Amino acid sequence: MTLVPRNNLHQPVISPENLAHQRLAAERMQDVNLLLQNLANSEEATIKLIIDCLYDIGSVNLINRRLHFRPLNRTIKLIAKMSKPVFRMIAWRWFQKNCPQLITNWLETKIAFEDPTNLPEEIAVETSPVKPYSQLEVDNMNREIKYLRSQVRWLVGVSIAALSTLGVTVTVLNRSPEAPLQSTQPMRSQIMHP
Repeated sequence: MTLVPRNNLHQPVISPENLAHQRLAAERMQDVNLLLQNLANSEEATIKLIIDCLYDIGSVNLINRRLHFRPLNRTIKLIAKMSKPVFRMIAWRWFQKNCPQLITNWLETKIAFEDPTNLPEEIAVETSPVKPYSQLEVDNMNREIKYLRSQVRWLVGVSIAALSTLGVTVTVLNRSPEAPLQSTQPMRSQIMHP
C-alpha cells in the first residue's frame, strides 16, 4: 500500500485582514530578495572566495570517492585545479541567478512557524504488487551493468590520456613557439644559396 496525502476539497475563506497581511508579507519577502541580490553583488569577491574554498574541498572529496586508482586520481586532481576558474565563473553566474531566491524561500519557511504536526492527513491507497525479475533476467542485467561499467572505465581512461596528451602538447608548444621556425629557416637559406 502507498500513502497519499488527501486533497482538501474545502478551502477556508480568507478574511480581508489576513489577505492584507499576506500581501504585506509577499512585498516584504520581495524586499528581502532584492536585498539579498544587492548583498551578493556588493560582496562578489567574498562569494567568489567562498566558491573557491568549496570547490577545493568538494573536488578533492569527489575525486577521492570516485577514483581509487592513484595515478588516475592525481591526474584528475590536476585537471580539476586547471578547471577551477571556469567553475568559479559558472558558479558565480548560478549564484547570482538562483541563490537570492533560494535563500528567500528558505527564510520564508523559517518565519512561517508552521506546526509540523499539522501535516495533511494521509490515506492508504492500494497498488498492484510489483512482479519480481526472474533469476535469468537478474543475471543478464548484472552482466550488462558490469559490461557498461567496464566501458565507462575504458572511456574515462582514454579521455584522460587524450586530455593529458593535449595538455603536454599545448605546454610544449607554448614554451618554445619559435623553435620550429628557427629549425626551418637554416634549411631554406641552404636551399636558396647552394
